[in-house]
Amino acid sequence: MSEITTDSSTVPAGAVRENGYVLVSALFLKLLALIYFVAFASLSGQIIGLAGADGIQPLHMLFENATRAYGGLRFLIYPTLFWLDASDTALKAAAWLGCAFSVMLFINIRPRLMLVLLYALYLSLFHAGQIFMNFQWDYLLMEAGFLAIFLRPDSRIMVFLFRWLLFRLRFLSGLSKIVSGDPTWSGLTALTFYFETQPLPHVGAWYAHHLPVWLLMTGTAATLFIELVVPFLMFTTRSYRFFAAWLTIGLQLLILMTSNHNWFNLLSLSLCLFLFDDRALAGVLPRGLVGLLIGQQRTGAISTVYRSATALLAAAVLIVSGSQIWETATGDHIGGEAGHIRSYIEQWNVVNKYHVFPTIEQRRVELIIEGTDDGVHWKPYKFRYKPGDLDKPLKFIVPHHPRLDWMMWFVPLNPIFIPWFEDFLYALLDNAPTVTAMLEQNPFPDAPPKAIRVQAWLYKFTTPEEHAATGNWWKREYLGPFEPLPYVSKEPETAQ
Repeated sequence: MSEITTDSSTVPAGAVRENGYVLVSALFLKLLALIYFVAFASLSGQIIGLAGADGIQPLHMLFENATRAYGGLRFLIYPTLFWLDASDTALKAAAWLGCAFSVMLFINIRPRLMLVLLYALYLSLFHAGQIFMNFQWDYLLMEAGFLAIFLRPDSRIMVFLFRWLLFRLRFLSGLSKIVSGDPTWSGLTALTFYFETQPLPHVGAWYAHHLPVWLLMTGTAATLFIELVVPFLMFTTRSYRFFAAWLTIGLQLLILMTSNHNWFNLLSLSLCLFLFDDRALAGVLPRGLVGLLIGQQRTGAISTVYRSATALLAAAVLIVSGSQIWETATGDHIGGEAGHIRSYIEQWNVVNKYHVFPTIEQRRVELIIEGTDDGVHWKPYKFRYKPGDLDKPLKFIVPHHPRLDWMMWFVPLNPIFIPWFEDFLYALLDNAPTVTAMLEQNPFPDAPPKAIRVQAWLYKFTTPEEHAATGNWWKREYLGPFEPLPYVSKEPETAQ
């Protein structure tokens, strides 16, 4: 058979080869464009409240502090386009431009240029968002986006680098669980806690939490196996690569069914494409789509400049990521000049260290923020997605990432999160409109409160019997005032 006839075009049989990656690369870029779009779109409604002039952590204050502390080095430490313009308009425009460039990438308009612009915009927003952008999926999107700039389907180096990225994402996630010493992983009880204590559970988590303990322990063991052993199969023969891909895909789908992790799992699934090849994909995709994707790929002779650039890129990635794996495994920090150079490289997020849920919380502490305008009656602030009312629906919100709601989960866990939380409380005292817009309900829409207090509650899932009787997804126990910041007011002397 000399050719494959499709709905929209005729594809030469030689274009779909068992060891080729034309189709793989084209499909990956489509998926990357979609993920970029949802990431920028999700951020567009939040970035002003997070980093705008009246936001929780204003970008202009970061720049002022960086200028005082680092002088001319500030541009290397915070590589962002917002040094040119840090206004609210610029922040919003960057998010919407990201959406526009994502669409252009998807429809194959100047794809290489779009990839450069998308990476530059997301890196800029990453630094602008400060602590609110410090998530594993943000790192992964930038690293995958940067590699995609150099992607050619006939470059074995780039195919290897994408496999190496997926390997590091999975293996480092498993390795960090082991070296953390967390008893829930070593004792195989992690999943008996995880579904209830994860940041933003959806309804699938409630059902998963009530599975038999033996099944949850088996799932914990399977997770460790898939993260620690399976990644090594990604560099073996075709059949074993496929086996590694399907196990990784299965785990990601199960996570999607039980967790709200925005686009993280979708991007992980997309990276699994590089464990397959064109012949494998052509066997499952509609012929019309195969013809369209292959028709959009333009290849020619690989230049010496490209070969040299990708070789240098591979060497840098292997050196930096190798040191990151060593640090994770041994706990030894690489210091000196080598450490300084690596820290500058890491500021560009082209090589990252991954550690997805190295520890599992065994109880869920929720903070309820209340305000008062008379010192007697207290009204709660309601968040869009994080637990609050006991009967609040457990929403499936993938691929959206509500960053304020996510960050609230961390506050009771570690005092390093208190500074931003205090900034948030004072923004509520000011009734900052860009901040309160991120909430589901502001109990003081007309005038700001006089004081705010923070109460800590222990939340647990209801049992099936309790849910059937009450309709509640949660039950809770009062723990008392949140000690680090129990009360804030513009008039401290009136604090109660």
